[in-house]
Amino acid sequence: MRAGENLVPARTAVDHLLLGTADLERGIAWVERRTGVKAVRGGSHPGVGTQNALISLGRRQYLEIIAPDPAQTVYTFPIDVRTLTEPRLMTWAAVTGDINALAKTAREAGHHILGPRDGSRARPDGKVLKWKILGVLNTLGLQGVEPIPFFIEWSTDSLHPSQDSPTGCELQSFEIEHPDPARVIDALKGLGIEAQVKRARHVKLNATLKTPKGEVELIEALG
Repeated sequence: MRAGENLVPARTAVDHLLLGTADLERGIAWVERRTGVKAVRGGSHPGVGTQNALISLGRRQYLEIIAPDPAQTVYTFPIDVRTLTEPRLMTWAAVTGDINALAKTAREAGHHILGPRDGSRARPDGKVLKWKILGVLNTLGLQGVEPIPFFIEWSTDSLHPSQDSPTGCELQSFEIEHPDPARVIDALKGLGIEAQVKRARHVKLNATLKTPKGEVELIEALG
């Protein structure tokens, strides 16, 4: 695929949305109050310093509540969630079925990338989930909110988290706001994604969910 061809809408491209919180239990409660669905603990990310809890968004999509893991002494996650006073929708992962081909396309589009590299975590039941991820180095993130996703390709022998996480919610829409929307749109096009990007003073990731409590917006911005 050449850059700009066969673009996938951002809402369809979402594998999962990452909601940062300084404390996992508080993050779980925050999501449950808004959606009526209680997230289940997913496990820890060894060497990263984080742990998570998940709810399914249907359609092989999910919401990941990500927080510091007090059992780990090293913190290498690229966004610091440890000082957050409220949960924040801070970044997102886009799905790919061929991460090596995507890496080639991204390089041809002028992107500087990190990976692909292997990732894994053990679930509370002991089963290990495996994936490959591809990072896209850019300067478009502001105030700890990243509009450009990282990409994930799940191992064929790993159950997608949307399939065994608590259900009841569905991703209805996903939009981005940014001070320079044209740059974000162009960057995403080079990665095969078409997105609605509105001009705004701060970066925002706007996700609307259909939930047992009705339509809920998960919006984050500083200021």
